Amino acid sequence: MNNKPLRAVCYARVSKNDESQDPLNQLKPLRDYANALQAEIVGEYVDLASGGGSVDRVNFLRMLDDADKGKFDLVLIWALDRLSREGISNTLGYLDRLKRNGVALKSLRESWLDTRDESLGQLLIAIFSWIAAQERQRIRERTLAGLERAKRQGKQLGRPKGSKDSKARRKSGYYVRWTK
Repeated sequence: MNNKPLRAVCYARVSKNDESQDPLNQLKPLRDYANALQAEIVGEYVDLASGGGSVDRVNFLRMLDDADKGKFDLVLIWALDRLSREGISNTLGYLDRLKRNGVALKSLRESWLDTRDESLGQLLIAIFSWIAAQERQRIRERTLAGLERAKRQGKQLGRPKGSKDSKARRKSGYYVRWTK
């Protein structure tokens, strides 16, 4: 019988760096969850970034690399949308990568999400990945609608033209990415 403790990591992601979205709001309950599962926490990964793309999530990518190296057996997350809002294909790709490395994923808020159980998990993950991607799209639409309303009301948005870094931002492609 294998008495080796389950090695777990906690992954937390918040979109904004303010009191309402403090990563500790996720990490503290995840630590308690690990304790309830009798798992040893061997690491924590925290990103302050949107879940819409992995490029800005340095610690998410580091977590995947550490999974490749076999540093842990289980990833604990608050909810699936904290892991990714990139849609079904990307989310399932991340889960498959973890699975190939013998790493399971378990969600605190979604009791059905436990990749150690193959039964209904894959279908539900696909459905909720799609929902998370749709929510990301709705957030974008609400933001753009609010900006459009403010513009119609004559409010100046962004930095004043000719401000110090507007040329640098334009040159970097920031404006093009922002409008997409």
